[in-house]
Amino acid sequence: MALIHRSKVWIFDLDDTLHNASAHIFPVMNRTMTEYIMGHLNMDETAAHQLRQHYWRVYGATLKGLMRHHGTSPHHFLEETHKFLDLPEMVLEVKRLRHMLQNLPGRKLVFTNAPKSYAIRVLDILGITDCFELVFSVESTKFHAKPSIRGFQMLLKTIKVKASDCVMLEDNLAALMTAKRLGMRTIWVTKKLQKPNFVDYRLSEVLALTHLKL
Repeated sequence: MALIHRSKVWIFDLDDTLHNASAHIFPVMNRTMTEYIMGHLNMDETAAHQLRQHYWRVYGATLKGLMRHHGTSPHHFLEETHKFLDLPEMVLEVKRLRHMLQNLPGRKLVFTNAPKSYAIRVLDILGITDCFELVFSVESTKFHAKPSIRGFQMLLKTIKVKASDCVMLEDNLAALMTAKRLGMRTIWVTKKLQKPNFVDYRLSEVLALTHLKL
């Protein structure tokens, strides 16, 4: 009986994987999240900043800590902290990204902890929205943001594939650890040189995927 060749499923994180969000977006986002915590939990800036970082370290997402410990509305939080009025000025163009994605065989989707409206805006600015069959956002996970295993399981159920058919590209090691535990192949997009053993490949930028033989 002939073996059926299964198409690869490429799962791309968005911020700091498909584009550089650290340059202009994350500094603003971090500030708006701190201001949100100050306003809603009646904290000074130092305490709010520390709480935001603490929840990010513990849960992998500030929102998860706020929901769990303070009853924060996820929809309100995401709407208030992702109001980037000048997003077209903040997203850095990635030359040849569309060409690389179009020439990558297999299914392609985006899996992000960002809200869908923001993710679509960024993908539109980058000119690559139509390269992906699905944008699986934090709302899609019912707010079980990466690195929560539940969000990954919801994604796999939605796209109806096994984890072993998937390749995850991500800048966050905690998310890659979950992906590896499930059986995905893992690619860490980073400038760092040392990689942990749960990372299969390390790329300095997503465009280098062209040269990777999987």
